[in-house]
Formats: sequence, structure tokens, C-alpha cells
Amino acid sequence: MAKATTTWPTHKPSREEAEAAVRTLIRWAGDNPNREGLFDTPARVARAYEEFFEGYESDPEDILRRTFEEVEGYDEMVLLRDIRIESHCEHHMVPIIGKLHIAYLPNKRVVGISKLARVAEVYAKRLQIQETMTAQIANAINTVLEPKGVAVVIEAAHQCMTTRGIRKPGVTMVTSRMLGAFRKNSDTRREFLHLIGQNRAGSGSL
Repeated sequence: MAKATTTWPTHKPSREEAEAAVRTLIRWAGDNPNREGLFDTPARVARAYEEFFEGYESDPEDILRRTFEEVEGYDEMVLLRDIRIESHCEHHMVPIIGKLHIAYLPNKRVVGISKLARVAEVYAKRLQIQETMTAQIANAINTVLEPKGVAVVIEAAHQCMTTRGIRKPGVTMVTSRMLGAFRKNSDTRREFLHLIGQNRAGSGSL
């Protein structure tokens, strides 16, 4: 088996190369890429991939750098709940669909709430595993805002599990990343979990 490499490719394939690859996959699946219904499919797939993976074109930390200090001393929890996310599993390149909850405790400054959702979207629109995405979102917020604490919880269904392999629909994966006060202070963590509806039995491991 070839050893995996971490070297980043220096040449990004052209659109023509991408479309040719899709035609190859169509032939490999057993169909004719030149028949009427599939003739324009390679171009459509290339355009779709530009949308699915546009997160590679953005720097999440840049999005967070415009902050506001005129908050009248506000230092309580800021929470965004039930943000829909759509990502793709890096193992099978099939959808991960679910919702995300983000909270932080400000330390003198806050960020526009749309920026939090945008950061989540940037990381989601990359090939991912849910555990990594959860950590990336929390770490970016923690690095740029330097808050007293950050909490991120993702609840999502993975089509690599529901539509292939073990084929178990209805299963949701839950991951969390707690930093600062959310990790150290059980009352703060409990308040966050209560607000997002994760304080039911069995959620104590979060």
C-alpha cells in the first residue's frame, strides 16, 4: 500500500481536467458520458464542486478579525444555536448534514454573529471529518477573539454511514470542543448544554 503523503500539490487541475475526471468516473460506473442525459454532467459536477468546497478560498481567522469593543461591559455568554451545516466526508466524499452550536464568553470585545456562522461555513465547505471540523471552529474563535471560553457542538448525520456500508439511517454523531471557562467551569458548561438542549441523560460526556 502506498504511504500517504502530506505534501500539498503545487498544480491545481484545470476545469477541463476536472471534467475529464468526471467522465472517467461515469465510464467506470458503467454508463456512457456522451449520451444526452450525461453529456453536460461533467461541467455541472465541476460547478457543484466549486460551491461544495469554496471554503478552501477563505481564511476563517480573517473573517473574525473585525471586532467591536463598545459592548457596555457585556461579559455573559454569546450563543448561536442550530446553525445548519453541510460538509463532505473526506473518506467517501459524501454529505455530512447537521447543525452546529457555537458559544463564547467575551473578553472586552465581541464579533458580529454572522461572522461566527461564516467561520463555521468556511470549515464545513472543505473535505472534513466531524471531529476535526469541531476543533477547527473552536480553535479559530479562541485564537482571534481571545475570549474567556469557547464551546462548539456539532450534531450531524453522515451519509457514508446511512447510504452505504452499514446503512443505518437516523444515526446522529455528536462532537464537542470546550475551551477556557467551558472546560474548567462545570456550571458554565452545564448552562451552555442546557441552552442547546444537550442536558438530557447521556449527554454528560460533552
